[in-house]
Amino acid sequence: MFHLFTKKNGNLKDDSLSGLTVALALVPEAIAFSFIAGVNPLVGLWAAVFMGFITSACGGRPGMISGATGAIAVVAGKAVQEGDKIEPGLGLQWLFAVIILAGVIQILFGVLKLGRLIRLVPHPVMIGFVNGLAIVICMGQFGFFKSGGEWMQGNALFLMIGLVVLTMTIIQFFPKLTKTIPSTLAAILIVGLISYFGLGARTISDVLKDGGGDGTLLGSFPPFRIPEGVHFMDHWQFLLTTAFVVAMVGIIESLMTLQLIDEITETRGQGNRECVAQGGANILSGLFGGMGGCAMIGQSLINIKSGGRGRTSGIVAALALAAFIMFGGPVIVQIPIAALVGVMFMVVIGTFEWSTFKSFGKIAPSEMLIIITVTLVTAIMHDLALAVFVGVILSALVFAWESSKHITVTMHKDTPEERIYGVEGMLYFGSVREFSDKFQAKSDVQNIVIDFEEARVCDLSGLEAINALGDRYKNAGKELHVRHLSPDCRQMLKKAGTLVDIEVLPDDPHYSVARLKSKNSKIIGS
Repeated sequence: MFHLFTKKNGNLKDDSLSGLTVALALVPEAIAFSFIAGVNPLVGLWAAVFMGFITSACGGRPGMISGATGAIAVVAGKAVQEGDKIEPGLGLQWLFAVIILAGVIQILFGVLKLGRLIRLVPHPVMIGFVNGLAIVICMGQFGFFKSGGEWMQGNALFLMIGLVVLTMTIIQFFPKLTKTIPSTLAAILIVGLISYFGLGARTISDVLKDGGGDGTLLGSFPPFRIPEGVHFMDHWQFLLTTAFVVAMVGIIESLMTLQLIDEITETRGQGNRECVAQGGANILSGLFGGMGGCAMIGQSLINIKSGGRGRTSGIVAALALAAFIMFGGPVIVQIPIAALVGVMFMVVIGTFEWSTFKSFGKIAPSEMLIIITVTLVTAIMHDLALAVFVGVILSALVFAWESSKHITVTMHKDTPEERIYGVEGMLYFGSVREFSDKFQAKSDVQNIVIDFEEARVCDLSGLEAINALGDRYKNAGKELHVRHLSPDCRQMLKKAGTLVDIEVLPDDPHYSVARLKSKNSKIIGS
């Protein structure tokens, strides 16, 4: 029913209109995340400006939007609280110092080309991440159904629901009338005008008042300022630990968002370049009084849906947001919050992988377990980085468990003097027990050959299993030979140092021979 994302090429008009739409959607999100962090809304808004502009202009994923995010806000709030304990009244300065250090760590991460680690994230983890994120975005919108800390009731609630449904309807069907204006922007403008001329719906101004403000949004461009009162040498452990957490959360969320946008647009971003850009943006954000941030999946999807594909969309969004803060505050605060909630609900519908429900019974139970686990961790803990980490660890354990079952040993030759065994599969820490149990040194013949042509020795546990097997045959007074090791296995033997010594025999032009000195068994490699 909902076809929110289509592959298309961007242009200046689409990028500009999409950027304007994103800027409007950034306002309530940045304000809400500022409340989570316990800082002035302007701190979150200016963070969105700097993060959005720098990453759009210099990052590795055109069309992706960065700004103040919930995950960063949670860590930022802890930094402010701890900073106030260290230096009362200067918690915000400690936050800025943490954000700057986090930026430096992210730049190092990109320079060292560690962004490629995102390729280690399996597809079931990605599906669980996306589903969990959709749930988190959805749950985050229900807070806007409160007024003065209490849930709406009566006419106010019905009005809110009605405007949300109207916004979603316009977004879905407006493209059938015209595609000149992004349907998301059209929905915000139409619902805004309807509300302004008579309905009196809840607006961004009301959200600001709920946060303790006066309902206005106006601020001048922040000055460049190095964090004051921060004693790095006295509290370096707190600063570095917190900064590392911020950096890793930002990198994981940004690279996961990058990968999602890659799939939607059928293009490929540059993860390492994005890490460097995120780091530079966080450094500038900290120096200009912002709370820092990372890629925002919700706003990025709004941008893609609205036609934004190039760098211009993010740049326009950042510049428009800056203009809203400095000049357009009185107009922006009149936007009904229901319109922006409706936009985010449509993002939820477009983000969730509905095909997950069709996958039950069609994919391996272990993969479905990973999808469900990552989804639940994301939805319950609201920690995207933790969810991805749990998913990757669970995937690794499942892989190790399944792989350990797939090592087989077959008899290739059986004579009274010699037996040749063929091994298939991977010999590593998970399969060494099953491998070793297949050989009985006491009942075997005098000469044993194990052929690894269809197998691979993957780690030190595999090497030690061969050594231990050599010991068993030596103690039984018999000889063990291992042949046809792959080049990577021979390289592993070389790196084993004192455990294994590789010797190339002059009378064997076809094989290099690795001899286990202390174990009295030969390893013959092709």
